[in-house]
This record gives sequence, C-alpha cells and structure tokens, in this order.
Amino acid sequence: RETIVRAAERTGVECTFVANHVVPVPKRANIHSLQVPAGFDIADNEIVRRVEPNDLVITSDIPLADEVITKGALALSSRGELYTKDTIKARLN
Repeated sequence: RETIVRAAERTGVECTFVANHVVPVPKRANIHSLQVPAGFDIADNEIVRRVEPNDLVITSDIPLADEVITKGALALSSRGELYTKDTIKARLN
C-alpha cells in the first residue's frame, strides 16, 4: 500500500483502495479509501463495477484480475507481474 500511495502522491494519479475494512490513507485529493460491507466477493464486485478501460487494478485474486481485464483494465499482481488473458488462463487451469 505504501508504494502505491507514494506513486499516487508523486504522479497525481487517482488511487482508490477498496476493502471490507478501513484502509487508512493520507488525506490527498487523489487518494481514496472505500469501505464496503463484509461478505463474499463484495469488494471484488465493487472494484469490477467501478473499473474503467485503462485503469490499473493491483490484486493477487486471479478471478478478479480476469474480470477487470475483460473490462479493458490492466491487472498487476502485488509482486509486479502484469496479468494477461493467457497468464490468467494458465493459472485457472
């Protein structure tokens, strides 16, 4: 999270953390935290609902990565691996 916050502060890019718990973030106009109710895939569903083409989603959740790529966004693992349809297909099989 700290790396993402620093990058957002440096570049001014909009950044939103979505989780079913409070995610503390610095008070900046371009950095946001959205708390959703607890429950299976509620945070994932909110991310998919909000994502737009060319957005970047950082996740280790392969099914979520697949959904955001299908909507035209980019998905990156927390280790910096860019997911593609092919890498996701290989991981789901």
